Amino acid sequence: MQSVVFLAARLPYHRTKRGELYLLKWVGPLILATAMLSACGSGDGKKAAPPEDVFPVQTVTVQPGNLVRTLSAVGTVRYRRETPLGFTTNGKVAQVRFNEGDVVKRGALIAALDTTIVGADQNVADAERARAQAEFERIAELYGEGWVTKARYEAAEAAAKAAAARVSQARFASGTAQLYAPSSGVILSRNVEPGQVISAGTPAVILGQADQGFIFRVPVIDRDAALLRVGMAAEISLDAVGGAPLTATISEIEGQANAVTGAFTVLFALPSQAKIRAGQIGTASIKLPAANDGALQIPASALFNVRTGEGIVYIVDGQNRVEARNVVIERVTDDFVIVRGGLQQGDRIVVSGGEKLRVGARVRPTAVNR
Repeated sequence: MQSVVFLAARLPYHRTKRGELYLLKWVGPLILATAMLSACGSGDGKKAAPPEDVFPVQTVTVQPGNLVRTLSAVGTVRYRRETPLGFTTNGKVAQVRFNEGDVVKRGALIAALDTTIVGADQNVADAERARAQAEFERIAELYGEGWVTKARYEAAEAAAKAAAARVSQARFASGTAQLYAPSSGVILSRNVEPGQVISAGTPAVILGQADQGFIFRVPVIDRDAALLRVGMAAEISLDAVGGAPLTATISEIEGQANAVTGAFTVLFALPSQAKIRAGQIGTASIKLPAANDGALQIPASALFNVRTGEGIVYIVDGQNRVEARNVVIERVTDDFVIVRGGLQQGDRIVVSGGEKLRVGARVRPTAVNR
């Protein structure tokens, strides 16, 4: 309005007889029209809202099938049967014919005890059996004639049988004073030396039985071990063997966890191959089935504002607007994240293009395959 007055002051004017100052006759209508426009501009009218931003994003749909994953674990090659071999009696070691790592054939003599003591024990047992048998025969004759009681007869009979049993025991000890290989294989451990006195049952050597094949031993944490079953397939990669991974199957899952690590040992039966050796290190890859425990799998790119054990994702609703959800992070892998809470099967979550989003923003989603 001030600009209008200023304009009027600049226009031509003349003085009347009464000494009053008048604008030209056409100025009045101009001032009136300008004032009306000014009044209209200063009223309650609102400006037109700018168009709403629509953000292009990529989304995936949360599905239970997404939980299938591959477990990778490092393990070692071992013989399927690693047999401790020992003597059945105490004795002095006379000889040990093989060292650790030596290959032996079935029936080969591995070690032997000094048979001096064993032979003496057998001679004593034979002499005692002869004496007990003679005594029993004498008592039996007297018992038949009525000179001794039945109790005396039964005692003599028991003594003769005990003496015969000691002879069998001595002969068994003499026969087991030598250790023979029960199968072809490799000496994995040698625990005795010639001249050493060894107790009965103490392992003198440990034999890896080659005819029983090889296994691959892998420690697996309890949560993953609960998903494994005997017969499940796996791929074993051995750097020392090279080439394509070996196809193996789970042959055994130990029923008790290691007291120190808390892991369960899983055994895989390996196929026969010339390059496989006990002690080789490799990696087992096992496809684990989906765990029906309420956990869901999402791509790691869907998470933002990640903190310890939790994060936030954007969910796209039916009107293509986004809302934020808190989720609990249970496990992280190279390709995805296992989460709990905040998500349900069928939810659409933003995996790309969420950098500029805010809660309630409208998006143009494009589904991507995983």
